[in-house]
Amino acid sequence: MKRQTYEGLFVAEGTSDAPLSPLVEDLFRERGVELRVSSPNFALLEKQVKKTVAAKVRAGISLLGAEPDVVIVHRDADNAGVPARRAEITDGVTEVSATLTCCPVIPIRMTEAWLLLDDGAIRRVAGNPKGKSDLGLPHPREVERIADPKQRLRDALLAAADKTGRRRERGANRFDSHRRQLLERLDPHGPISRLDGWNRLVEDVDRIVDLWRSA
Repeated sequence: MKRQTYEGLFVAEGTSDAPLSPLVEDLFRERGVELRVSSPNFALLEKQVKKTVAAKVRAGISLLGAEPDVVIVHRDADNAGVPARRAEITDGVTEVSATLTCCPVIPIRMTEAWLLLDDGAIRRVAGNPKGKSDLGLPHPREVERIADPKQRLRDALLAAADKTGRRRERGANRFDSHRRQLLERLDPHGPISRLDGWNRLVEDVDRIVDLWRSA
């Protein structure tokens, strides 16, 4: 009998990207596969972990205590582009072990682009759900071409809060918290489903599920 639960290792670009992990779990669950993903706490290791994909994956497996069924690696495309990032991820994982299954998560250009499409979510997180101010959000076909999605998201959150003076400053200082909340509330079937970066992730999940079912 095939196993009902698979083990995954999630390696993020930064700690603030941790909420991407349950999103990937949900994608697998929607396809009838239970995936339990672990996110390594590198602070538990004596030595500082290098920022390369191979170093992070190797350290993550060390903390996990065994090779996982899939390694999920998040890297923003940034200026490097998707093909370069995908090669960086797959080569790094293969360097650790040629038998590891890899699932790249590559937002274009940054993860913040995935958070710029839900007007209602931004207003709720900003604490002003009934606000009417223009947030200047891009169309889905434009969002992956924005040079600085992070700044665009900062501006949208401040516009949504519609505060001035010190209250506006306090809102600006809460950007990291607001960003995390938006990631946690991201609707995988909402506007993000129109983005190339997201759809590549979905295709990789489908590929891995097919691989496991055919094994």
